[in-house]
Amino acid sequence: MSYREEKHFALASLDYANKDIKEIKKAYIKILNQGVHGLCFSPYMEGQKPGNQLSEKQIRRRIEIIKPYTKWIRSFSCTEGNEMIPKIAKEHGIKTLVGAWLGDDLEINENEIAGLIDLSNQGYVDVAAVGNEVLYRGDLSEEELLEHIYSVKRAIKNVPVGYVDAYYEFTDRPNITEACDIILANCYPFWEGCDQDYSLLYMKDMYNRALKAGNGKKVIITETGWPNKGSKLEGAHPSEENALKYFINAQKWSKEDDVEMFYFSSFDESWKVGAEGDVGAYWGIWDKNEKLKY
Repeated sequence: MSYREEKHFALASLDYANKDIKEIKKAYIKILNQGVHGLCFSPYMEGQKPGNQLSEKQIRRRIEIIKPYTKWIRSFSCTEGNEMIPKIAKEHGIKTLVGAWLGDDLEINENEIAGLIDLSNQGYVDVAAVGNEVLYRGDLSEEELLEHIYSVKRAIKNVPVGYVDAYYEFTDRPNITEACDIILANCYPFWEGCDQDYSLLYMKDMYNRALKAGNGKKVIITETGWPNKGSKLEGAHPSEENALKYFINAQKWSKEDDVEMFYFSSFDESWKVGAEGDVGAYWGIWDKNEKLKY
């Protein structure tokens, strides 16, 4: 391997050449036990999916499970019981990035926005997210989304307001970027078919592109992760080893460069298979039965 190749590989990931799976797991557990900045919260138990009412009991149980490992929690909705997540998180001293889930149903959108405003004004929200990948899915136009963002900004005070989407949307949609107090970027090398060996280098580029688009605004990586099972996507292969390596690399970079990152996800959720294929059910640090995988 040439010096240039060695340097490129060092930038891409840690050197795992002489480490077996037991050593990699040991390093993973050590980093997890030290705690991460943030986790995306997965509230749905086996047999549940969005549209089902969540119970306070299940939310409390899952927050208690992840509490020792994270400073922040990210929730995705303000209805159907999801509104309890930031309230219970605050009881445990966990900071909150709270999202209103927006789609193509106007009534649901109104209820979500109202819930986000109410939670923010009650002091349960540290960062408010108006929508998640709405533009990526094509559920709303840019103008409709902007109206929601500005309405939330007018209604709440002393809480930064942003919108969550793929990192490149903030380059492609300068009006959205301008409307946000804070840039909330999803960065997934896996979903762009990147080989695990170069995934950290790729994520750094994603982050820097969002940073440049923000023109001085703070950027938070609101989602990143790697599945441990499922079908490959071009050069991206789901596996236990790759999931472990990706977590280790991501967390070490997050701490070394002071990058605020929410890891996706806390628990496996089977319902995601419908939207994401077979990999959808295997992004969690804990499995669907709430047991640590490694």
